[in-house]
Amino acid sequence: MKIGILTSGGDCPGLNAVIRGAVLKGIAIHGQEFVGFRDGWRGVVEGDVIDIPRTMVRGIAKQGGTILGTSRTNPFENGGGPDVIKAHMERLGIDAIIAIGGEGTLAAAKRLTDAGLKIVGVPKTVDNDLDATDYTFGFDTAVQIATEAIDRLRTTGESHHRCMIAEVMGRHVGWIALHAGMAAGAHAILIPEQKVSIEEITEWVQEAHDRGRAPLVVVAEGFVPDHMESPHSERGLDTFGRPRLGGIADQLAPEIEARTGIETRATILGHIQRGGVPTAYDRVLATRLGMAAIDSVVDGRWGTMVALKGTDISHVGFEEALGKLKTVPQHRYDEASVLFG
Repeated sequence: MKIGILTSGGDCPGLNAVIRGAVLKGIAIHGQEFVGFRDGWRGVVEGDVIDIPRTMVRGIAKQGGTILGTSRTNPFENGGGPDVIKAHMERLGIDAIIAIGGEGTLAAAKRLTDAGLKIVGVPKTVDNDLDATDYTFGFDTAVQIATEAIDRLRTTGESHHRCMIAEVMGRHVGWIALHAGMAAGAHAILIPEQKVSIEEITEWVQEAHDRGRAPLVVVAEGFVPDHMESPHSERGLDTFGRPRLGGIADQLAPEIEARTGIETRATILGHIQRGGVPTAYDRVLATRLGMAAIDSVVDGRWGTMVALKGTDISHVGFEEALGKLKTVPQHRYDEASVLFG
């Protein structure tokens, strides 16, 4: 059997470990062949592939990014579609596809599976927002990177007696903000799931300052204060028509400074959270998911995604994977809010 692998959407630490896990198990146990589609769905639509021999995946688990490249191409646009993709697969002798990506990638994979293509999925999102899996690889690395950066902001904030605001990723959910904020000892954590007033934020900041601390605020990019209707966005739309978020920290900083008189600085971590080497946890999880994807292919579980349930890997349908976002539950935010101010 010849299997094509693609990585689509935003890059994420651990992608290469998935590829390595799938290729090593597929070759060693099942004698399968592998090719990689260049730049995600673009390579699938155009039939642009490279061979992936065992030697190509040697030592790549510790590398960030993806050796195959990625893009946000929609496989149903720009001359794509199921018939075109089927023709490329037949021409190249590819029997099945392993699609590694987030919600957009898996939604496209479901549509193509419904059209008769043989596809299995591997979930990827640093936001950890897919409800069908307990954790996604890349999340632990993003939290570790964010925590280290926030620790550095704290020291400079303390030196200058400033309030420091760190903006982290989190379009619809606040898992990175919650975990990094708790780990770094933030005095306020602001996430998309919770409407908070600017008055309450400044109260937390003032309480910390009154105790002689340099206030630290961690905010997810998708946070919406109660005086706003939607997340802050001033950079237009992405290729899927979604607003490009980022900059809420810059909006909050002057508000906090004006209301408290405390010098306030904002830092947007942005894409730095996606870069660099994956943590040990993400390398192991990604490797296990890649190996489990091979089991899905061998068993003919088309239209399913591998997922982490507790400490075990399971197989769930795309419908379940795409059903809803995994948001931060109220009790988790209440637990963290005890530490605010």
